[in-house]
Amino acid sequence: MPNRLAHETSPYLLQHADNPVDWWPWSGEAFDEARKRNVPVLLSIGYSSCHWCHVMAHESFEDQETAEYLNAHYVSVKVDREERPDVDAVYMEAVQAATGQGGWPMTVFLTPDAEPFYFGTYFPPAPRQGMPSFRQVLQGVHQAWGERRDEVTEVAGKIVRDLAGREISYGDAQTPGEEELAQALLGLTREYDPQRGGFGGAPKFPPSMVLEFLLRHHARTGAEGALQMASDTCERMARGGIYDQLGGGFARYSVDRDWVVPHFEKMLYDNALLCRVYAHLWRATGSELARRVALETADFMVRELRTNEGGFASALDADSDDGTGKHVEGAYYVWTPEQLRDVLGEQDAELAAQHFGVTEEGTFEEGASVLQLPARDGFVDAGKVASIRERLLAARSERPAPGRDDKVVAAWNGLAIAALAETGAYFGRPDLVEAAVAAADLLVRLHLDEQARLTRTSKDGHAGANAGVLEDYADVAEGFLALASVTAEGVWLEFAGFLLDHVLARFTDTESGAMFDTAADAERLIRRPQDPTDNAAPSGWSAAAGALLSYAAHTGSEPHRTAAERALGVVKALGPRVPRFIGWGLAVAEAVLDGPREVAVVGPSLGDEGTRILHRTALLGTAPGAVVAVGVPESEEFPLLSDRPLVGGEPAAYVCRNFTCDAPTTEVERLRAVLSD
Repeated sequence: MPNRLAHETSPYLLQHADNPVDWWPWSGEAFDEARKRNVPVLLSIGYSSCHWCHVMAHESFEDQETAEYLNAHYVSVKVDREERPDVDAVYMEAVQAATGQGGWPMTVFLTPDAEPFYFGTYFPPAPRQGMPSFRQVLQGVHQAWGERRDEVTEVAGKIVRDLAGREISYGDAQTPGEEELAQALLGLTREYDPQRGGFGGAPKFPPSMVLEFLLRHHARTGAEGALQMASDTCERMARGGIYDQLGGGFARYSVDRDWVVPHFEKMLYDNALLCRVYAHLWRATGSELARRVALETADFMVRELRTNEGGFASALDADSDDGTGKHVEGAYYVWTPEQLRDVLGEQDAELAAQHFGVTEEGTFEEGASVLQLPARDGFVDAGKVASIRERLLAARSERPAPGRDDKVVAAWNGLAIAALAETGAYFGRPDLVEAAVAAADLLVRLHLDEQARLTRTSKDGHAGANAGVLEDYADVAEGFLALASVTAEGVWLEFAGFLLDHVLARFTDTESGAMFDTAADAERLIRRPQDPTDNAAPSGWSAAAGALLSYAAHTGSEPHRTAAERALGVVKALGPRVPRFIGWGLAVAEAVLDGPREVAVVGPSLGDEGTRILHRTALLGTAPGAVVAVGVPESEEFPLLSDRPLVGGEPAAYVCRNFTCDAPTTEVERLRAVLSD
């Protein structure tokens, strides 16, 4: 008989709907039940494409005896971290404070007042490598709850008090200057891996937001070292196993320092951020590799993550059926020499093995290899390689595909909208811009209410029950602002303004300028989550600073500009110390130092060829954070178009920053030079 999760919209919760565990979704009713029964709460947090979440579910939550013990002695609450990032953030902070590490699945034991007192991540079904079994943990916690209740509640109270005292240093509510950004660059240089690209050791994550900072820093200062780190890292990732050499798109991270073996799940946010990075790298350098990867990643998102409603699904699983009914990580993506021969024949299989680094011993498990593009000398028959790729991709499509988490997350769709809009505009791909518009339409139609409040998720055209958090408002605003610049439709600027008004009113501390991840009127947790650091995606805090800055550049709004600058005080404090974890904040700070520049392109009509060329030239400018508006003279679509006439009847571009404007130009080369200076 299905449990209470059967009516949820989260694919992760639905995966547990038929467990013998009597799961509850996160709700006040669950904690009321724990009070009534006088039992603790088991809080289990994970997400749909998490490998070890699946393992623990199979080993423990599908086990009848374990379920019976849980049902007798606990109220069990299952949370999708992607649907409730606020709940995840609060308890992850507690787990990390108590154990020094964290991860998913996250396993936390709470009092009926939601106060945590015992923590862990994955627990095996039998004791292993110094870890107790899950049953041992359940029995130990049950015994402590029954025999040492005062001690348990005292520990829980102390943890909550300690969390409340963990205040963030906001700096002095001023933006970082030249000195702080130079120190951040120096810090990144120290952590850079010159042999392999990227930063730090294994596991290695794509440093998307740091790469954006490096590209902007180079554009503003001409620092060649910044561009070198960005371009070399992008090339190493694109040639490595972390990039899907057949279908495009990036896996979550590499388990080794060389980008060879990925953790195979593919997340929407990684691919949206990296698509944009490679498009910006091409814009800065003209790199053919960057162009190819940007387009292939965009095509991957549209082909494999787009939902029937026009939004983008959250993720593809790491695991899939290996053809024997057994779910194995990476089974969909890896190849043996024998599999190559079966598809390609002897001669082409040998070429494919050389080209993609497939060896007899394998680079992954059981003799299989992850496809890469090892550096090599000599002539490559591009036509032959393209044919091999097509045939391997067609053969791979016959394999059982990884599961897809069809949940549409507002924030990550905002990132995808920005990436697809810009990539489509740069490379003359209107279909990608149309995909961005369709996703934006879905967010407006399904995720926004009459007061422009955001719902975080939807699935199959039905909005979820959870309120949007700061990253949702900020990233969707970022996507809408990019769409406004590309499509010349001012309605997207208007929608961005509605969202950012909520950021100012409901997420910002009016005294300090600090940002909170949840709204002032959101559900009260044991702590109001607040994290300015950029991890897998931009923090809500730094994303909000960037969107507020762009909106202010478009509209001249002083409150939005001031809020952006005050929010960047935390970047002044953290940038020189931990630059790897505040990359988007540093990128926004680069835009502040550059202006950012405001570009208005006017023409006799949007279909006019001269207007179109000037518009595209403006979009291709590398000036950090520049905003672009295009339209006919005196159009009311964008404030930047006000009092901007044609010049001698010709289309013209106006470039301003810091309350000063250059003379308007009708010349493409002049505009290009101004926006790359």
